[in-house]
Amino acid sequence: MSRTVATDRITSGTGLRVLMITGEWPTPGGRPRTTHFIKRQAAFLHAAGVEVDVLHYQAAKNPWNYLRGWAQARRRLRRNTYDVVHAQWGQSGLLALPKQVPLVVTLRGDDVGGIVGRRLRVTPVGHVLRLATRAVARAADAVILVSDHMRALLPPSTCTYVIPSGLDLRLFRPMPKEEARQRLGWPLDRRVVLFVGKPATPRKRYPLARRAMDLVNQSLPTELVVAWGIQHADIPLYLNAADALLFTSMQEGSPNAVKEALACNVPVVSVPVGDVAERLRGVVGCELCQDERPEAIAAALERVLRRGQRSNGRDAVGDLAEERTTQQVIAVYRSVLGRRAERRDVGKARQAAAAAM
Repeated sequence: MSRTVATDRITSGTGLRVLMITGEWPTPGGRPRTTHFIKRQAAFLHAAGVEVDVLHYQAAKNPWNYLRGWAQARRRLRRNTYDVVHAQWGQSGLLALPKQVPLVVTLRGDDVGGIVGRRLRVTPVGHVLRLATRAVARAADAVILVSDHMRALLPPSTCTYVIPSGLDLRLFRPMPKEEARQRLGWPLDRRVVLFVGKPATPRKRYPLARRAMDLVNQSLPTELVVAWGIQHADIPLYLNAADALLFTSMQEGSPNAVKEALACNVPVVSVPVGDVAERLRGVVGCELCQDERPEAIAAALERVLRRGQRSNGRDAVGDLAEERTTQQVIAVYRSVLGRRAERRDVGKARQAAAAAM
């Protein structure tokens, strides 16, 4: 019998105590995920002195799973004393309502933008998710956005902070392409373009990447390799072995694949989505496509492949080191707690003034 809700405990010494709620916690032997950054953030918070309880649940778009997760969250909040609840994605914030302690929510893309279906339109479930996320954002004490463009999708009164997902720059680092290919068993004389993500996910637009590659192959024989279902620790190896990363997604917050490629000095060819334009600005060797036609993508990709040079992307993502973004997240926790203390002090002062009248 499978468990709908599970909990992990990441312990630390003194400091803040946080209940982190997520439906996207990677587990050994579980289905492939691209959300290792959630587990990494919790680990870096622990290393910084924050005590983190992680409640992870299996949503599977099933309302009963959310109800079970909500009941589990209620029990955890009754039995423990937390300073903050930190929900990862808008739907996870539902499990923290009604609030018992300050609520911080991180929004990452399709929660506030809506899930995209096969016709590349927001699905009915996606519309419900978008409405639920906006409601959670109104109730939250602070909302962390992974990209500034997401502000326009929220009520103007929302208290927002922009903190992109951080990078483990010790894991994602440049290495010689020849060495990476030898370790993977790839031929050294073949051009390889990497597509990171699940091809069946509509918003990733794998068919668009495939059409662009077909055009490239008319003049420049190149193989498109899909990095999906592999160990997260092997992703840097695949990136370093590739000649370029191709990114064709239609909806993103702050795509980690692009930032990880930059950290490895791997050239990136991408459509304008999320904060990619900001990430690629001033980076030598990368191409931001001016439109999303296969011909435009193919032309940009061919220019990168013919240059055959690495980028200087690592210089552009140094400020995204996980150690730094962790401190920014902790600052949000303390800001929320500070505002709560101020409100409490104001309330006590008013009560004292009323009693003295």
